Amino acid sequence: MTDKQSGSRSFSGELDDKTRTFIEDFASSWELANNARMEGRVLGLLMIVDEPYLSSAQIGQLLQASTGAVSMATRSLVIVGFLKRHNIPGDRAHYFRVEDDVWGTFLSGEREYLRRMKGAITGGLGILDSEAASPRTRLRNAERYMTWLEGYHRKMLLDWEAYRDAHENDHTTTRDETP
Repeated sequence: MTDKQSGSRSFSGELDDKTRTFIEDFASSWELANNARMEGRVLGLLMIVDEPYLSSAQIGQLLQASTGAVSMATRSLVIVGFLKRHNIPGDRAHYFRVEDDVWGTFLSGEREYLRRMKGAITGGLGILDSEAASPRTRLRNAERYMTWLEGYHRKMLLDWEAYRDAHENDHTTTRDETP
């Protein structure tokens, strides 16, 4: 729904028990991967709710979470590429959405992290003296790993897109069908 005067959306939906359970299960899995639980709750919510975007206030209301917790979670998720900001002209509220292929978007964005990390490692190599054999070996291996992983990410993203597109109309979940 849209408020015609401000252009902002007024979503007053409530979450049913099944949706809440999904969000909490998703957040638990997210947390087990050493991520913040609130990030998992926000991402789970935006993945399951049939809305193109939600405001920070709507997210907080639906998750029964504080403004600060939602703000920290959305900021982190935007930085790593899981969420996108959505702007409405004339509306100062912060809105967020997930792409239909949030995982492919994340994989694509992760390459920027690899480039930044490789730059930091290269800087470290530049400050070592010639007698620092062990640190030089560690940093060179880290640099090589980042280079290898960056190239592999390109291949992995292409493989993922081909797999996704081949299964575009398949609405079933198959567990043993990995490439």
